[in-house]
Amino acid sequence: MNKNNQTLRIFMVEDDAVYSRMLKYILELNPDHEIFEFKTGKDCINNLHQKPDVITLDYSLTDMTGAEVLKKVKNFDPDINVIILSGQTDISTAVNLLKEGAYDYITKDNDTKTRLLNTINNIRAKNELKIEIDSLKAELVKSYDFQTSIIGNSDPMKAVFRLMEKAVKTDITVSIYGETGTGKEVVAKAIHYNSMRKKEPFVAINVTAIPRELIESELFGHEKGSFTGAVSRKIGRFETAEKGTIFLDEIGEMTMDMQAKLLRVLQEKEMTRVGGNELVPMKARIIVATHRNLLEEVDRGNFRQDLYYRLLGLPIHLPPLRNRNNDIVLLAKHFLDDFSRQNKLPKFQLDKDAIDTLLRYHYPGNVRELKAVMDLAAVMSAGQRISQNDIQFTRSSKASEIMMEELTMREYEIKILKHFLDKYNHNILHVARKLDIGKSTIYRLMKEYHIE
Repeated sequence: MNKNNQTLRIFMVEDDAVYSRMLKYILELNPDHEIFEFKTGKDCINNLHQKPDVITLDYSLTDMTGAEVLKKVKNFDPDINVIILSGQTDISTAVNLLKEGAYDYITKDNDTKTRLLNTINNIRAKNELKIEIDSLKAELVKSYDFQTSIIGNSDPMKAVFRLMEKAVKTDITVSIYGETGTGKEVVAKAIHYNSMRKKEPFVAINVTAIPRELIESELFGHEKGSFTGAVSRKIGRFETAEKGTIFLDEIGEMTMDMQAKLLRVLQEKEMTRVGGNELVPMKARIIVATHRNLLEEVDRGNFRQDLYYRLLGLPIHLPPLRNRNNDIVLLAKHFLDDFSRQNKLPKFQLDKDAIDTLLRYHYPGNVRELKAVMDLAAVMSAGQRISQNDIQFTRSSKASEIMMEELTMREYEIKILKHFLDKYNHNILHVARKLDIGKSTIYRLMKEYHIE
């Protein structure tokens, strides 16, 4: 359908002049139908450059069969809707034509006019829905433009943007690393909606949100009766993603058994539903994310080395908010503007003391925490100016910040060591004094934990 108006361009291919005039009269009763008549299949094919929305095609033409014309039309543009009109009632002929891509097969009888009009109305509705979906997808793509979906002007974020620009140009697997709340899914969506696959589905899965006994079914689907409760066939997330992108969040939490199954799917580019034998092609692009250091998980025996290298692709490390000082105020203002717009309020302003307070905080919850803080500040403020008193952090002590994430002792050790090394510019002697341990111990830990 033409996007500038509601006109439906219809090619009518019919060698019976009387029948052609009758159909033309019926179709032209709707002023939104633009009719073009052709007596031969060849004339129709030679005019396909005019881009019809619908072709009504007589099956028994003098120069070509309806099947031959249909094939040439579909080769030219598979989106053209072809309605076959035939005096034959042979079911096998109709089935074969529908398999070849015909939208409908209508026999020529007393009900032809009604069925034809209903079919064309269905095509119009389908086309209008497609235009609406395409428009929504275009808006979605626009909303995930790098500079609008991801706010940041700091050097660490500029480095992230450079990697994202490389990621959208190819289908390379992307692995996103970062603490909880740094925006890993936002980055994954931005990559998808700026890539060649932007018109295809984006399917996100949080591995930790799915019970272990159900994750294989959730990812790859299952057949009816494959286990207790499988009352019907279920299409898995990989299949749903089709030629789009599948985003596996918290991939580091996947069990070793599921890692083996995922590796097989990635290697073979095909999968089978649980309880089934049918091979289903895997066409989606893979983006994974984790807050863990997967290489360390490999060393500990918690993550398969072969899967790690299969998923590594282009690694993107998202910096924690505390290392993005230049972006804190930028993000805070952005969240306040969002809050104003959503609640139809005048814009808020940040006082200097409020800004100083924001810059001093550690943000264990990263960007997600800052958004919650700013939303609350907007609610708590007496007017449109946000003061220091309006900024409320839910964690009152450094101890609670450190304990926010449930980590292993080894992970806490790495976190503490990295924190002091960064804080004192990798002055080993100074860090050793602060932690009350020997320099040799720090060097040993740095080597053991791969800290450069």
